[in-house]
Amino acid sequence: MRPKQPEKADHDDLFKARLDQIINMKHELVILAGKIDWAWLDEQIAPYFSEHGRPGEPVRFIIGMFILKHTYALSDEQVWDRWVESPYFQYFTGEEFFQHDLPHERSGMSHWRNRIGETLEMLLAESLRIAHDTGALKKSDLARVTVDTTVQPKNITFPTDAKLLLVAIQKLGKLAKEHDVELRQSYARVAKTAAMMAGRYAHAKQFKRMNGRIKFLRTRLGRVIRDIGRNIEGDEELGAIFAVPLIKARQIRGQKQRQRGRKLYSWHAPETECIAKVEPCVMPLVRVTKAMGA
Repeated sequence: MRPKQPEKADHDDLFKARLDQIINMKHELVILAGKIDWAWLDEQIAPYFSEHGRPGEPVRFIIGMFILKHTYALSDEQVWDRWVESPYFQYFTGEEFFQHDLPHERSGMSHWRNRIGETLEMLLAESLRIAHDTGALKKSDLARVTVDTTVQPKNITFPTDAKLLLVAIQKLGKLAKEHDVELRQSYARVAKTAAMMAGRYAHAKQFKRMNGRIKFLRTRLGRVIRDIGRNIEGDEELGAIFAVPLIKARQIRGQKQRQRGRKLYSWHAPETECIAKVEPCVMPLVRVTKAMGA
């Protein structure tokens, strides 16, 4: 449902401090808040909400949080934490009284990104332009860009050696067939069976047999690479077509499980990197607990 406009308090609260009485009204954020046309922003996002359901977060609050995030180069979590501490942040996002607790859901910014999409970038650009014109945002503030992301989904599966070798064999075989490059053998069936058996041996912890199947796949991939190299030798057009696939296939064939340095984890997404997880150490905590007589 379309967010509702927050109503202004018609009287003071005896137990709360008004923000306009405790902050400097000449502060850059206070001036910027008065320059931005919040009603126009509300009209721009209206088509993205229905007339039914639960009302969304207030427009001024969410758009204000995005402006603060980009102006001060903060992450989502940092801007939420700073909002609770800063009366200027609270005034900029439409609060009248100082809030000691966060009255909104932290997931609101993520929901707005998914709902509004590219329109949000347009709204931020217009707001930042106003900030620059009023002097609240300096050119030096735009010299550095902070990218904040927690999860970026990729269409890849867990990169096992057997799976990568199988994909390389299949991709080279398919490319050779498309461009009429005749191979002695494509190894499509035996490679698929070998990769399947390697996964079963790994699940059963029969690692010697698993390594044997991986060696079998690595040998067959080497044969396909050499066969393609012989057939396209001297042909510049085919050489350009197979250049990148052969580079990726050679890298997959040569890399080891525990090697250091750059590795290829996905055929279609070579830019993908793997970040290892470090298990926390719990032994010192156990020893301290025992020493305390727990």
